[in-house]
Amino acid sequence: MPKRGGTEVFRITGARQGLAEDVRGRQRRYVISMTVRTLSVIAAAVLWNVERHVAVVALALGILLPYVAVVIANAGRESAPSLPSTFVPAPVRPALGAVEEADRGADRPYGRE
Repeated sequence: MPKRGGTEVFRITGARQGLAEDVRGRQRRYVISMTVRTLSVIAAAVLWNVERHVAVVALALGILLPYVAVVIANAGRESAPSLPSTFVPAPVRPALGAVEEADRGADRPYGRE
């Protein structure tokens, strides 16, 4: 692999996280959401005869949370906008011939005689 001459240089900070790590994180978020949902349904059942308003809110949370948990769990593998670009352009070096021609043409109008 050549070191210079049209090769692209990759930044490691722009790389996405691994697939296994991404799946593990989404599973963890889903399990946490379902645990909160289960606790809210249990709280709704326990508080139904004690504090009806709180029980209704807990029941609504238990009904809406599965949808939210699935949406959150499926929202993965997007690139983060705050990370820098993945590619770094290779440095451009001027050719020596172009500099010499520019120097010769400086004393002549339009670069010709």
